Amino acid sequence: MSIVLKNYNNLILNINQKYDSNKINIIAVSKTFSLDYIKPLIDVGHIHFGENKVQEALNKWTEIKKENKKIKLHMVGKLQRNKVKKSLQLFDYIHSLDNIKLADTIALEEKKLNKKLKYFIQVNVGNEEQKAGVSLDNTSEFVNYCVKKLGLDVIGLMALPPQSSDTTKYFKIVSELNNKLKFKDLSLGMSADYIEAIKYNSTFIRVGSTIFGNRG
Repeated sequence: MSIVLKNYNNLILNINQKYDSNKINIIAVSKTFSLDYIKPLIDVGHIHFGENKVQEALNKWTEIKKENKKIKLHMVGKLQRNKVKKSLQLFDYIHSLDNIKLADTIALEEKKLNKKLKYFIQVNVGNEEQKAGVSLDNTSEFVNYCVKKLGLDVIGLMALPPQSSDTTKYFKIVSELNNKLKFKDLSLGMSADYIEAIKYNSTFIRVGSTIFGNRG
């Protein structure tokens, strides 16, 4: 058994100690890792994978997705408007919808491609200047714009709490706002805090190093 598969099984066991892993969508964030690392997970039937660079994802996943229709690919990094067309051709979920111009571009390309993706709206929960995301005060208005005016399939919120902070405080804020907006899905939690994220109703966790190890 590969070390990646051992890590993956341990992750599921860890979740199952408190929660039901079958109700949690584990996104194996495979950015920078080659197919040699990823293949063991594909072979055991794992379907959710995450990438943060469009070109790397295209090179890595285009052929695999043609062969395995069950695989769902998640864009978990910042999405530039000039990469939207290529992203919509490959990805199934976008976790970083964070501004009106990007939303407009996505809606236009969806019509051109006759394709619908699922979107998480990124919230700047810590109000950090250096971090992307919609402010908490503007989230409801932005959701309405994306859903009602553009017809995008927004399924929930996503947030990256400030580093070196009490993440549970921010998870609680985002979870409550997500419930207020009547979303069923929520994208919170990474390798260091996924258990706490699940506690606050996250249905998609983005786990990289816990599965694949540290990146070089």
